[in-house]
Amino acid sequence: MVKTKEAQRPWKNALYTYVDQYNQSRVDYGSGLREQIVTDLDYLMERGERQFRIQAWYAEREVTPQKSETRAKLHRILRETEDDVVADVRLHTVFFYEKRGVTHREDTISQERLTVVRDGDAWLIVGVERIEDERHPLNEPDREFNAHHEASGPVPSIPLINNGVYAAGTHSRTGRYEREAAASYADKWWDSGNPEFTTFAVDCTNYISQCLFAGKAPIHYTGKRETGWWYKGYVNSREWWSYSWAVSNSFARYLNTSTSGLRAEMVERPEQLMLGDVIVYDWDGDGAFQHSTIVTAFDAGGMPLVNAHTVSSKHRYWDYRDSYAWNDNTVYRFYHIPDYF
Repeated sequence: MVKTKEAQRPWKNALYTYVDQYNQSRVDYGSGLREQIVTDLDYLMERGERQFRIQAWYAEREVTPQKSETRAKLHRILRETEDDVVADVRLHTVFFYEKRGVTHREDTISQERLTVVRDGDAWLIVGVERIEDERHPLNEPDREFNAHHEASGPVPSIPLINNGVYAAGTHSRTGRYEREAAASYADKWWDSGNPEFTTFAVDCTNYISQCLFAGKAPIHYTGKRETGWWYKGYVNSREWWSYSWAVSNSFARYLNTSTSGLRAEMVERPEQLMLGDVIVYDWDGDGAFQHSTIVTAFDAGGMPLVNAHTVSSKHRYWDYRDSYAWNDNTVYRFYHIPDYF
């Protein structure tokens, strides 16, 4: 009998055990692990701290975990020998929890790089690396933008005028913000990129900008990347979108200063937000915002649930205390988009 390629990959059993343990830990971390499959000590320490925090978080939110279901899909194998394997894995987790008699569903998709080695007849995961993470440094365009402004000089930019698309320096449309349409777009594209747009390695703000535009937020096209809020994609092999469209820190800066077209009011509490409103995240509390989300639903207590990209998320609790990026210094800004532009 000829063995299939799958049958010749006993190391995949380690992956299945890893996923089972992840699901178990989301629901009942205190029950302990039946088998230690991961030996990456840095990862185990970080996971332990995170799980301890999550248990307290559930209690604070009056949440009862019900079940977690994770589907693992091999994205690519970087190395495979008889003794070790390095593979990128896509993990789609569906988490169900109960709050005040209502069952909620939360989806997240993450990618990890696992290093698996043979240990006698068994296989162990000796390395876990998160490929996608909400924590990341300022995007290069935004760093360049900040450097120019610190030097008190404008960023060089050549306007690209295309009056057939948007009138330069004006807002393309006015009217009512269609919150339901923005949230609907967010739910449609939460786990993938709209092929009509460029997908970024750090895609959270590009995705949020698309959602706002789907809700009829008006483009402010200037052709200068450091001003306005606009997107044209690649034109003559050049990147043409404003920093505010694609970079969280620039996006927050734009919402802070815009007085017409797309603008926002900063509110103090998450429960003041409505469908289609925005939250930005400063993980270190140093004034630089690194992540953006959009409100797409509410839990049974009236608290916002959000969608995001980078780590693709649908109807995730707004404060992200289950994220590896979160820490005690994390600062949030809550932006309410007005009903009319």
